[in-house]
Amino acid sequence: MARIPIGLQLYSVRDDAIRDPVGTLKAVAAMGYAGVEFFGNNYFNYAAKDLRTLLDDLGLRCCGAHTPLSALLGDALPRTIEFAQTLDNTYLIVPSLPEERRNSLATWRATAQVFTELVAKLKPHGLRLGYHNHAIEFQPMEGALPFDVFFGNTSPEVIMQIDLGHVVHGGANPIAFLKKYPGRATTIHVTEYSEDGKALVGERWQGWSEVFAICETIGKTEWYIVEQETYPYPPLESVKRCLDNLRAMGK
Repeated sequence: MARIPIGLQLYSVRDDAIRDPVGTLKAVAAMGYAGVEFFGNNYFNYAAKDLRTLLDDLGLRCCGAHTPLSALLGDALPRTIEFAQTLDNTYLIVPSLPEERRNSLATWRATAQVFTELVAKLKPHGLRLGYHNHAIEFQPMEGALPFDVFFGNTSPEVIMQIDLGHVVHGGANPIAFLKKYPGRATTIHVTEYSEDGKALVGERWQGWSEVFAICETIGKTEWYIVEQETYPYPPLESVKRCLDNLRAMGK
């Protein structure tokens, strides 16, 4: 299959991006990243068409946007759809949920139904919907894992944006979930886990080769997305080293 492109979650360089979005995007493009994923519904006060032009000029694609669930409900949904289409962004990923939507297995099931309904609303517009995990989804609740309750009750079209480091932090093995939910890891967060929070991608965890093998076959992954939330080096240097490590692994 064709090589899966590597994008960067801009939260990794959040302070730089907020202070100097153009300079930061230029630096990310120069490193060799193929795309960027936006965070927190934050587009640095750009209109969608202007941001699209900037990305096009730099040879970057939008590989997703972390979008709060509130921006996908009610009167907010049409505005979110219009912005995503103008930006040429296919992937709307909910990065977290408010407490009232995840405080019991019943609320996890109800939230899963909301996602399934949203998939049907977004699909005619050429948009995909997904959910990004943290560690809490792997902490047992009422005898079950919230991760399984959620993805087991959503449409198979809901993207499972598995964050590898968060899964490991939650005490689970991401390989097991990539196998359990084939075809749903459309985009994944390539993150490292270490107790001090400062390891870069590829430096500690030993399961990378198997993850890549799954993503490139049954996972049907379309983007590897680097996210580095804490840094042993300045943020831009850290994400450059992450990309270099992935290249050294043949990605």
